Amino acid sequence: MNLLSINNLSKAYGAKVLFDKISFGINYGDKVALVAKNGSGKSTLFKILKGIEIPDEGEVVFRRDITVGFLDQDFSFDETLSIQTLIDNSDNDFVRCIKKYDEVIKESETKSDSATAEKLEETLNEMNRLQAWDYEKNIKEILSRLEINDTSQIIKTLSGGQKKRVALALTLINKPTLIIMDEPTNHLDIDMIEWLENYLQDESLSILLVTHDRYFLDEVCDRIIEIDNHQLYEYKGNFDYYLEKKAEREARLNSEIDKARNLYRREVVWVRKMPKARTTKSKSRVDAFSEIEKKAKQKRVEKRIELTVKMERMGSKIVEMHRITKNYPNKEIITEPFTYTFIPGEKIGVVGKNGVGKTTLLNIIQGKEQVDTGKVSLGDTIVFGYYSQGGMQINNDKRIIEIVRDIAEHIPLANGTSLSAAQLLTRFNFPPNVQYSYAHTLSGGEKRRLFLLTILMKNPNFLILDEPTNDLDIVTLETLEEFLEEFKGCVLIVSHDRYFIDRLVDHTFVMEGNGEIKDFPGNYTEYRIWKSEQKSEAKEAAQKETNKPVEVIAAKEEKRVDASTKKLSFKTQRELEDLEKDMPKLEKQKADLEQEIISNASDYSKVSELTAKLKSVNDLLDEKGLRWLEIQELQ
Repeated sequence: MNLLSINNLSKAYGAKVLFDKISFGINYGDKVALVAKNGSGKSTLFKILKGIEIPDEGEVVFRRDITVGFLDQDFSFDETLSIQTLIDNSDNDFVRCIKKYDEVIKESETKSDSATAEKLEETLNEMNRLQAWDYEKNIKEILSRLEINDTSQIIKTLSGGQKKRVALALTLINKPTLIIMDEPTNHLDIDMIEWLENYLQDESLSILLVTHDRYFLDEVCDRIIEIDNHQLYEYKGNFDYYLEKKAEREARLNSEIDKARNLYRREVVWVRKMPKARTTKSKSRVDAFSEIEKKAKQKRVEKRIELTVKMERMGSKIVEMHRITKNYPNKEIITEPFTYTFIPGEKIGVVGKNGVGKTTLLNIIQGKEQVDTGKVSLGDTIVFGYYSQGGMQINNDKRIIEIVRDIAEHIPLANGTSLSAAQLLTRFNFPPNVQYSYAHTLSGGEKRRLFLLTILMKNPNFLILDEPTNDLDIVTLETLEEFLEEFKGCVLIVSHDRYFIDRLVDHTFVMEGNGEIKDFPGNYTEYRIWKSEQKSEAKEAAQKETNKPVEVIAAKEEKRVDASTKKLSFKTQRELEDLEKDMPKLEKQKADLEQEIISNASDYSKVSELTAKLKSVNDLLDEKGLRWLEIQELQ
């Protein structure tokens, strides 16, 4: 079943062409990733799908009977509203149907004609078709999974990560037929990303998304579409398959361009010498020449950016932290004294949930924040390069080349040579025709790439990268990874991009929000495997303890005072068993009540009574369902 068709779509801003006559479709159950360099039109395409932008030509056709959910990269809310108010004001079929149902029930209390009875039956059928009886339960489940526990919070009081989770919740609770997401993992911590992966793998969901997170892309999507040089290419497979086939396509294209250029040089001589009286044969050759000329004048596939800037000399002393602690009045960050001495060339990842103090740790290392106890000592030769999550403050009225020249006219490279500001910009995929554009014309990803350039221009020997993958395209990310692998200085990375952090780091600072920093000797995936093994071992040990012979337990009762009966796990297990017995009964009771409501549609007092019972059953189901989920988290 086709949900979305895009036919011969084109869009340009003046001389800048984003895409030219691209076409593709999304069918039911498809999970499609859109990849492209920054500035190639990904976000513009999404705006066209939303109806915010108008294409120059072509059409976008959504299937009529579907709902579409959009998660924008740059979302905005009324900052004065609470989370609950945003949920209550959601514009979706569930809310509309529930409101209509409530109106018909009120109407049925005063009217008893056949028209009202018919309207009630239609509304009940619609409630059943949408499964709107479960709407409140679904909302609570998704809010719980996204750790949105207090819906009375006002939006302006939330952090960027919390706002992203609210936007995600508002998209998912509407259960859209097709979900269109622009960088859904930005500002989410790793645990939340892994939950979202599992959620989106549901076969009934149809998805079109833009993401730079390659693990996420592989877990969720089975098809990749790419906008490259204004054209669209499709690949059925994972990210590695896409890279392989893309490389083959580019090699083939470069070969075809080289052949066309060789042929063009020969043919252009013939065309110039050709007599004016043309035979039929010569006319066909002239027509063929036009095609050759067009092919020969195509650009070859560009090489990747080369990051080869110079690094300042690093002395033996880098950064030393001696038994540091740091806390705020209402928040514990580092309560257990932490000691660490950086050594040259090491690359460390920092992971943890949002709000545990990762950015605070980065500021402490740079001397931007003072510790409560302990001491931080910096080496005399250390030059920090801080790529902050917030990005650089760009004067939008300045030209791009002026921004770079304000830092330096010439930039020394690692090989002893230097580049002018214009040459460096060209290396960073800002061609000459773009360099004299104003900063406000850049996309979000292009601004991040410019920010990275300005940091590297300062020749740092200690790079601190706070969420560097946000908004960068995959091509730039791969180049940055290659640069960091060869970088001889120190690198400290905070990132939710598991692929990025796994590829680069030697060991990991783990901040789990308990006031302790754990120094783990490995990357993030190795840490998760270790943690999973620890959990399994603890579970096995608890199981062995539970299964010990009765006489062994009896021998220890004097010391333990029957500890086995006091274990939370025992009580919780009993509670879980009761829940698993009660919930199917409640589900059946719910189904019976729904059927009874339909059967008694003409008896308005009876319908009101049954509806009240149904609400009580649904509330009880929600309560037990949430408790069941909480217990599952403990296992």
